[in-house]
Amino acid sequence: MNPISRSVKIDGVAKQAIEIGRNRLLVAGCLIALGFAAVGGRVIELSALRDHNEPNVASSSGTTLTTGRADILDRNGMLLATSLRTPSLYGDPKEILDADRAAQRLVTVLTDLNPAEVAAQLKTERRFVWLKRTLTPTEQFEVNNLGIPGLHFQDEWRRVYPQGPLTAHAIGYTNVDGMGLAGLEQAFDDVLRSGRDPLRLSLDLRVQHIVREELARQIISFEGIGGTGVVLDVDSGETIAMVSLPDFDPNGSGDIPDEAEFNRASLGVYEMGSTFKIFNTAMALEEGTTTLTGGYDATNPIKISRFTINDDHPKARWLSTPEIFMYSSNIGSVKMAMDAGTEAQKTFMGRIGFLGKLPLELPERGRPLWPGTWREINTMTIAFGHGISVSPMHLASGVATVVNGGIKQPITLLRTDAPGPGERVISEQTSHDMRRLMRLVVLGGTGRKSAAEGYLIGGKTGTAEKPGGRGGYKKKSLISSFVAAFPMNAPRYVVLIMVDEPKGQKHSHGYASGGWVAAPAVKRIVERAAPLLGVAAVDENAPEIRRELMIEVPSRGGKRNATF
Repeated sequence: MNPISRSVKIDGVAKQAIEIGRNRLLVAGCLIALGFAAVGGRVIELSALRDHNEPNVASSSGTTLTTGRADILDRNGMLLATSLRTPSLYGDPKEILDADRAAQRLVTVLTDLNPAEVAAQLKTERRFVWLKRTLTPTEQFEVNNLGIPGLHFQDEWRRVYPQGPLTAHAIGYTNVDGMGLAGLEQAFDDVLRSGRDPLRLSLDLRVQHIVREELARQIISFEGIGGTGVVLDVDSGETIAMVSLPDFDPNGSGDIPDEAEFNRASLGVYEMGSTFKIFNTAMALEEGTTTLTGGYDATNPIKISRFTINDDHPKARWLSTPEIFMYSSNIGSVKMAMDAGTEAQKTFMGRIGFLGKLPLELPERGRPLWPGTWREINTMTIAFGHGISVSPMHLASGVATVVNGGIKQPITLLRTDAPGPGERVISEQTSHDMRRLMRLVVLGGTGRKSAAEGYLIGGKTGTAEKPGGRGGYKKKSLISSFVAAFPMNAPRYVVLIMVDEPKGQKHSHGYASGGWVAAPAVKRIVERAAPLLGVAAVDENAPEIRRELMIEVPSRGGKRNATF
């Protein structure tokens, strides 16, 4: 081979080697670039695109940790419950060098821990033990500064209730793993776990605060053991406020006292006394067994078997239907119920919703107590609110039905933009007559202390003795209540206040009745809440209002006794 051919062949081999090397470098560069791109993409996904709801570690029981829950808001968007990421402390016993020493050092920072219990946990054969859940930032910093090998932090979701006790019985609470244990947290546990949209309630935080404040004021003033307050929208059935005292802070740790956790508004059932005369009178008017111009002889007490039915403030004369209601006559109410009959009474109580649980979105709902065998004596006592027990939410719902034109709407704790048609229970005429009678109680009867100028409150007082042993009643253990609606010319809201076991005071002349205990609280609630709810004060003497609510109180023989 000549020198020139040999030189060409060498150049060709060199170029081929260079080309192969260049291709290999190009492929390697592409692979490296792809690797960096994959890592970068994963970083972006984890830091920016994920919603951070996936748990990072399995619990020792083998179940995954609960992630963040959806928020709960009031009807105006105020935050009632939310979830925050907080650090929790766990240990890996396999990494702990000296369990006793580690425990002794740890409790100098986390003083609520027991050193013997911590040491025992750190001596187990497991690789994961919880030491303390939901640390504060300060606690995390101090534990970290100890520098103990084998102690680690895990971010978890913690349920937080910014309003504290204010909505405790409605909202409820969760356990440390984020599982709903009471209230709406339990009722909507699956929805709150899976949904990202907030749960919007019918509660108005402003009105809730007013009701709680005024209820607490009366409980303290009359030395009661507890109480409840409710505000309902009469047309939609929405619960605007629901308070039960004593209450609790769902943010707190440890056991909640039974008395504080008990929801008196929806779970407790009580004999509500004379507030039941609203339904007794509505039943009689609806059945046509009495009219606003009719009446009954209330001269003498009613004796049946070993029982005697009296009036607390007897007039000892014939009373018209408006007077029976205004003066809260037990005798007149019993005779009214007996004319309507036992079957009519039982049927009406069922239609109004008093013989079953309410369709309220709470697990804490009381079942009414009523006679298994509805006898004549039961018909008599139920006429004035004894012998049947319902929850305060039952009572408020029933009053809403009576005053709103006779339509029963299922009550709810969820905001409702378009309520359903409801179910007619009484006629519009009966509803109109009952509004006038309830207004009469405030103008001239037992509810005068509830009168708030311009807001046309109407209602009914109730003072019931609590059941005692052997079928009797405790004379000095009272349930004192006042249930009202306003404005009575076109009702918008029902307000109920009930105080458990109030005691007569010097400022009440020794009385602890619904008119003294609960009616003043309703007045103040309406005066404070009505402007917030868009209800303006009106001229009570305006001709159109007088025509709507005017009622004549006849005397015996059809003569007019008074006009309100």
